[in-house]
Amino acid sequence: MSQNLTVKLQPGTPAPDFTLPDAEGKPVSLAEYRGKNVIVYFYPKAATPGCTTEACDFRDSLASLQGSGYEVLGISPDAPEALSHFTGDYALTFPLLSDEDHAVALAYGAWGENLIRGEITEGIVRSTVVLDPEGNVKLAQYKVKAEGHVAALKDQLGV
Repeated sequence: MSQNLTVKLQPGTPAPDFTLPDAEGKPVSLAEYRGKNVIVYFYPKAATPGCTTEACDFRDSLASLQGSGYEVLGISPDAPEALSHFTGDYALTFPLLSDEDHAVALAYGAWGENLIRGEITEGIVRSTVVLDPEGNVKLAQYKVKAEGHVAALKDQLGV
């Protein structure tokens, strides 16, 4: 396996800045979200069962999350075109960002080893990082399960 596997982010530390293309290819920068709480979640592949469940849960919870002061950004290694289809097919109402070289996933500790069908592979580790308005890590969760994750996160955040 790669020697590039990263260290997990810790609460209280500054989150790495990034600028990534969204589903339309438009650059979106984390700096645009300063002054807001931001939920950054990493998922392996658009339109797969677990990723669809998680994205639709975030979509369905977006009003309550935003009402409590949280914005949501989803990040995967998919190309913008795949994200565009995913967004359209499931009426996703928050930005999905393309991290094709997985540099942001590495910086956030969301890239590593996974056990899939008995084989160890390297890729996205389903993760969620919550940032405070100053851009510091408030909460970092790794190897989360797609189903029920958003509800549990809302409970933890008091939403």
